[in-house]
Parts: sequence; structure tokens; C-alpha cells
Amino acid sequence: MPIVTIQITREGTTPEQKAALIKGATDLLANVLNKPPALTFVVIQEVEMENWGVDGLPAAEHRRQAAAKSSG
Repeated sequence: MPIVTIQITREGTTPEQKAALIKGATDLLANVLNKPPALTFVVIQEVEMENWGVDGLPAAEHRRQAAAKSSG
């Protein structure tokens, strides 16, 4: 019984996008590990932006810097 946890920032992910994540993770485990979809659980956890960091920076600051680099 696999359990997959997907953590994303809380920024308006639609129910349709979440359904696609659930289906995609379930299909991946079925195709790669032969796990039965009926026994595969997917949990989506939404994390507030201020609780998310990447590359040593809060996510919002990382995005600002990345946007500045791509436009500069």
C-alpha cells in the first residue's frame, strides 16, 4: 500500500490540477512498480509560501531573484 505525499505551495492550485497530480502519481506507481491503483494513496499538502524555501532563500525571494535574472 504505497502512500505518496506531494507538497506544493498554497497558490491557487485548481481542483483539476490536483486531480491530475493524483492520477499521475498513481499511474507512475502502477507503471513502474506494478502497484495496484486501488491500494495507492496520494496526499497533497499545501504549504504557505512563508514556510517554503529553496536555494537558501524564502520561496518568494528566490522567485524575485529568478525573475530579475531572466528579465535582466
